[in-house]
Amino acid sequence: MKYFLGVDLGTSSTKAVVTDERLKIVSQGVSNYEVSMPHSMWAQQSADVWMKGFLEATEKAVQGADVKIEALCISGLYGGSGVPLDSHMNPLGPALIWMDKRAVEETKWVKENVDIDKLFRITGNYVDPYFGFTKILWMKRHFPQWEKTALLLSPKDYVIYNLTGEIATDYSSAGNIGGIFNLKKRKWSEELLEEMGIPSRIFPQKILPSNAIVGKIKFEFASKIGVKEGTPVVCGGIDAAVATYAAGVEKPGQHVAMIGTSMCWGTIHDGRYLTPKMVNMPYVIEPDRYVYSFGGATTAGAIVEWFKRELAPDKTLEELEEEAKKIPPESEGVIVEPYFMGERAPLWNPNLRGAIKGLTLSSTRAHIYRAFLESIANSLKMNIDVAKENKIPLNNDIFVVGGLTKSKLLMSILSETTGMNVKTLKTSLDAPIGDVKLAIRMNGDV
Repeated sequence: MKYFLGVDLGTSSTKAVVTDERLKIVSQGVSNYEVSMPHSMWAQQSADVWMKGFLEATEKAVQGADVKIEALCISGLYGGSGVPLDSHMNPLGPALIWMDKRAVEETKWVKENVDIDKLFRITGNYVDPYFGFTKILWMKRHFPQWEKTALLLSPKDYVIYNLTGEIATDYSSAGNIGGIFNLKKRKWSEELLEEMGIPSRIFPQKILPSNAIVGKIKFEFASKIGVKEGTPVVCGGIDAAVATYAAGVEKPGQHVAMIGTSMCWGTIHDGRYLTPKMVNMPYVIEPDRYVYSFGGATTAGAIVEWFKRELAPDKTLEELEEEAKKIPPESEGVIVEPYFMGERAPLWNPNLRGAIKGLTLSSTRAHIYRAFLESIANSLKMNIDVAKENKIPLNNDIFVVGGLTKSKLLMSILSETTGMNVKTLKTSLDAPIGDVKLAIRMNGDV
């Protein structure tokens, strides 16, 4: 029996899993951390957070398994701008992650100075502070170390570089940066880079499929986590797409909602159904054939955690759910607008804010909590409706993965709201399982 290691660098934690070739879980490891939010609508993380998270989670998983690891694969959160590195590959500052919405003026500049229709034709994407390219424009104007920046790497690509010494990225990570990646030609768009004044040299020139071997792990890190020196490291991809693959999406019509800190709902197609209302990138398998299109909710699990922290610090999520079960659908008129950090696809409005409406003197904490869950379901339905409007093929079965699948109430609300059959995996792990699947089907020689 062969064994593989899958690792996902998430927004709030890194999760690692060791499985056999049949995906039977042998052991797991996790490392928790936080997002730095120094100003309103800012969200950033330092490279050492991910490196530390990787080492802690993988060491726990590998030691718990006590087996030989054939290969490891790493996925990661959408790192937005990426980690800025100097010519010696030392981090110069934090990455502006997907949740960061500071690049409002840069988004406005692009809309006024670049042909948006042409940008969509080339990249398949819209313009918003969510996208990495607008964050990079912000860095160009405001980051003190910009002139020293020699390279920008996504979180998982930065970790892979440390493990192997190889500089590369995958197609999904490149495509998710948005307005500087040619979706049809699957390469950086020199035309748009030039128009925006972004040097192409700051991006990895090697773009690989997500199941390609990037390199082999060096002794320094192999000994730290307990694997053999020279173990292949597989490229991986954006966590939402990898989680979608974990749930079994390999052909059009299948679709998945990953609900963690945010919600990413996505499906795959042959590229004929592109709409600027969704985020579009090459998929993590057959990237030359399939486009992964997704929308979601910037704050899904994040608003649940906010509710507990600010409004119910004395309660567990399980206790809150038991209370909310007694409240009828639609929470007797209580409505939550879940836009606590603006909203990306399909609304594309960084100025939206969260709100609780419809309160009366008979409203209770349980009403509000149920309304929070219903707001997540409404965001999911909105994305599904956009896909249907653009003729994207969808089955009536929807897989839901991620930490919030533990909430039976939320799963029920999702089914009622979308009218679809909600299915979940046996484990709440999602992207790490997708990483294992990519490692199992790894190809290429270093």
